[in-house]
Amino acid sequence: MDPQSSHTVRDRYLAIGAAVLTALIWSSSFVFVKMLLPEIGPFSIAGLRYFLGSLLLLPWVLPELPAMRQINKRGWIMLLMLGISSYAIGNGVFFWALEYLPATTASFMMSLKPLLVLFAGIIFLKELPNKLQIIGILISLSGSVFFFKDGLIGGQPLGLVIASVSIVGFTSFGILGRALAREQQVGTLLRTAIPLAFGGGLMLLVAFPLEGIPHLSSRGWVLVLILAVVNTTLGYLLHNYAIRILYAFEMDIFLSLAPLGTAVLAWLLLGEIMQIHQIFGMFIVIIGVGIVQAASSRRKENITGSDRIPFTVEEKTS
Repeated sequence: MDPQSSHTVRDRYLAIGAAVLTALIWSSSFVFVKMLLPEIGPFSIAGLRYFLGSLLLLPWVLPELPAMRQINKRGWIMLLMLGISSYAIGNGVFFWALEYLPATTASFMMSLKPLLVLFAGIIFLKELPNKLQIIGILISLSGSVFFFKDGLIGGQPLGLVIASVSIVGFTSFGILGRALAREQQVGTLLRTAIPLAFGGGLMLLVAFPLEGIPHLSSRGWVLVLILAVVNTTLGYLLHNYAIRILYAFEMDIFLSLAPLGTAVLAWLLLGEIMQIHQIFGMFIVIIGVGIVQAASSRRKENITGSDRIPFTVEEKTS
């Protein structure tokens, strides 16, 4: 069904506003995590953020309890794997990488995630890319060359290795999420909330013995609450509202702009400055990823309608 056919112009403007706000919110995630790292470890940040976020989604989850009872054993196992792959291996390990990487570089790395999901889809789901997607991939790769033209400094190589491991987790989440969505056993809300609780709870169990009980300043708790309430719960709800009205490829294009927001916030709050070639490379990658996402979403809409399968509450970006 055409997502725009039953909505007014006002509805569409509100959805565009929600999409822009979602991108702005998610662009701040890595900056806030960087600000928290001097106080607590990366796994504690991930655990607190995502477990609290899952609790805040309870008012929307409770009406879905009858649907939860219909989930079979395989469905629960896949939901657990989704939580481990995205919120534990994906976000938790990525927050660790932020100890070595600037927030802008981390956000840039995350912008390449849709390309890896596309490659994994070729291997595991036999989803062959079309010509437009191939063009988008080549454009994005050329942008990566520009971004890293001057090489890496300090601990950045280690940070990129750690970030690469986390992106493998995100990629696995994308593939598992698509597979679970194809079975049409679990709705969009539960595909987000249940893995969020699993992943956040697991990260807390890992963080306590490795990093100890968190001792945060008042400023630290404010940042944790912002990440849980605004960047996780509100971000997801805004995203879910917007995608009901906008085409999936339109939403993807708005979200692909998040690295630019990260760059601005990192400059304002962390003093990180990007070189001209990095800005140029980021723009090229955003264009390439936008082409890939637009081509992918249009193809899915032609086959299944406009229901988007979200890869992560962060998309995303975070």
